[in-house]
Amino acid sequence: MSHHLTELEVEHLRSLIGGHGNVTKKLEVYAQNCTDPEFKELFARDAQAAKQAQQNLMTYLN
Repeated sequence: MSHHLTELEVEHLRSLIGGHGNVTKKLEVYAQNCTDPEFKELFARDAQAAKQAQQNLMTYLN
């Protein structure tokens, strides 16, 4: 898949990708440290969603 992105778009995309990476890491830590099973599952599920979004965005850089 070929994408023709401007430098500014690539810069914004990289920022979004990094942000999703940070959110993923934080949510994983929250899930690991949480004692409430419902919140633990919520954090883990949201971490997975953030990771998937990050991977989806990465396809635009290839």
